[in-house]
Amino acid sequence: MKIDNWHILMQMRAPKESSYDPIAPLELPHSLHAFQRVSATDSSNMEGYHTFRGGFWNYFSMGMDAQVSYAFHSERKLHPEKFKNQLVNQSTYAKLGCTQGWFFAPLFHPADRNIAQLAKVKIMKGHEWKELEVHHSIRSIVCLNLPSFSGGLNPWGTPNRRKLRDRDLTPPYVDDGLIEVVGFRDAWHGLVLLAPNGHGTRLAQAHRIRFEFHKGAADHTYMRIDGEPWKQPLPVDDDTAVVVEISHHGQVNMLATHDCRSRSVHDNSSVHNGAEEDDANEDDSVEEGEEWRKFGAAATFRIPDEVDISRLS
Repeated sequence: MKIDNWHILMQMRAPKESSYDPIAPLELPHSLHAFQRVSATDSSNMEGYHTFRGGFWNYFSMGMDAQVSYAFHSERKLHPEKFKNQLVNQSTYAKLGCTQGWFFAPLFHPADRNIAQLAKVKIMKGHEWKELEVHHSIRSIVCLNLPSFSGGLNPWGTPNRRKLRDRDLTPPYVDDGLIEVVGFRDAWHGLVLLAPNGHGTRLAQAHRIRFEFHKGAADHTYMRIDGEPWKQPLPVDDDTAVVVEISHHGQVNMLATHDCRSRSVHDNSSVHNGAEEDDANEDDSVEEGEEWRKFGAAATFRIPDEVDISRLS
């Protein structure tokens, strides 16, 4: 199966009085598709800017989910002996989401940390940039290539026929040159993904997406590429001092099983009953249980009834 490959470019205005990197090298994602600073001879390099670029196959996210992931990642680096098994890891992740106040986000998190206040979001679906209106309640945004996020959940879901027609949306094909942009308001909104046919707020599908960060909205935010988070400094005195742009960058071949959840736009079996998702009743969901089964860690996220969560540390 072929899947889309996505290129990410980040530019930050370099301080005039200093030549240091705005992000410590060890804080950057270090997976095989690393986020790396470009050389001085690279065509992407701009004078007066620190320029980084990388790639991903699964997702880029920013905001609430990346902040929880960053706290988990930092804690695990400091105390690796505490993270012994999947159950402890998942309970720690849930605990961090609670202690950071994401279940009561309007009370614990100021409005200037919402996506709309942090950045101007632009998308390209065709040949022209268009500003994307993001509701002021959205605190996390996910740019998704594969229908798998946070242990196998599918934030985009499958739009029904009415939404396909009225909003020009499509199912999340992995080789259509489009990236799905999904928003979340708080942790409760994220838990909707555990329900049958649950999905986030579908914002757009695009060939390219660009984030232009406002000055003074906040001094930092959190970002994540394919599960690897970092703390991103933001401009304090100059508009568009930080720009993140994601664009399509060809395709790669991947091995896939016959029951793989990812679908190709060229596969006739891709046109399945998912197009009726929002119109389907509970009986249909039961009949299609294998099709919509959560996979990966998502299937095991629920803590067994016999476990006393208060005793976990």
